[in-house]
Amino acid sequence: MAFIDEVLQVPAYGWKNNQGELIKPTRTQLFREFFSRMNIIKSKKNWISFIGWFMIICMLPFSYFFIVHYFSWVLLIILVLYSMIIMGTHGTIWFHRYCTHRSFKFRFKIWRFITQNLVIKTIPEEIYVVSHHVHHVKSDEPGDPYNARGGFLYCMLADVNHQGINKSLSEKDYRKASHFMKHTGVKLNSYKGYKKWGSLATPGYTIALWLGNWTFWYIILFLIGGHGLACALFTAAMMWFLLVRAFNYTGHGGGENKHVEGLDFDRSNLSINQWRPGYFAGEWHNNHHLYPGSARAGFLPWQLDIPWIYIYVLFKLGAVSSFHDSKNEFMQKHFNAKKNLTENPHSDGKLIRKKH
Repeated sequence: MAFIDEVLQVPAYGWKNNQGELIKPTRTQLFREFFSRMNIIKSKKNWISFIGWFMIICMLPFSYFFIVHYFSWVLLIILVLYSMIIMGTHGTIWFHRYCTHRSFKFRFKIWRFITQNLVIKTIPEEIYVVSHHVHHVKSDEPGDPYNARGGFLYCMLADVNHQGINKSLSEKDYRKASHFMKHTGVKLNSYKGYKKWGSLATPGYTIALWLGNWTFWYIILFLIGGHGLACALFTAAMMWFLLVRAFNYTGHGGGENKHVEGLDFDRSNLSINQWRPGYFAGEWHNNHHLYPGSARAGFLPWQLDIPWIYIYVLFKLGAVSSFHDSKNEFMQKHFNAKKNLTENPHSDGKLIRKKH
């Protein structure tokens, strides 16, 4: 089998049946797999699946204090904006365009670290990155870790049930999997460490970064607006952490073909462009599937792309050394194809470097 077919841990119910069709597990099967993979008593190799939801549990007290002691309509508005725009935009910049697709490069490691920690820490990078590579190869097919055809719950529990790496990779395949993460700055296990912990990332690094990030942001937010603001924004981070899973379902039409003529140009999968994820987080998802390596996904004039603005500003400041931008190629090959426009001599799929 190809490496991409084996890099993720296969759920107990499997990806596909003998006819090659997607297995749609029952609710009971999904929850049984979920609790099995989070059982750190059964195996410490489940630690990285456990820690993501343990973060949510740790955020619940912030939500309690916000609702019971610090609630105000102003803080609620700030909470919603932070969750939907700030957290969403950061997710697109860091997890999606940089960690997974390497659509741009930082000139200095300090800017990588700052970008990584621009918001309250939630998802361990490994959970997102490796599985997202598989998602692009197998979009809406058996083996896609958050296949919308599997149903809403299939996507909501995917970070535990489907996105963990295979615990039995050969040393050669482990090196291939590590290659997905080397540029991120995340401290990775040796093969011996992987055999012990079942993950690419080391537990020590992951936990230390999480605690350091939370400590920093709580202090900063407290100094700005007291416990009320801090509790509100930690609640916002928890909301994003939970609701981003729903995007894996809605962003692929809920498993149905919902392409819109003149808006969704990639018909090789079920991905669609949606206005809310697009305007709030730069997640023009059908555009992204068409050009996954592009640092910009808002190709049309009305498609606001806040993550692209951040990347381009850093480029102008010299903090980003290069990026890929596929806007011109998209316009020529897709949007303006029927108009037979003259090809732009400065084709955008090319690497652009900062000049000094």
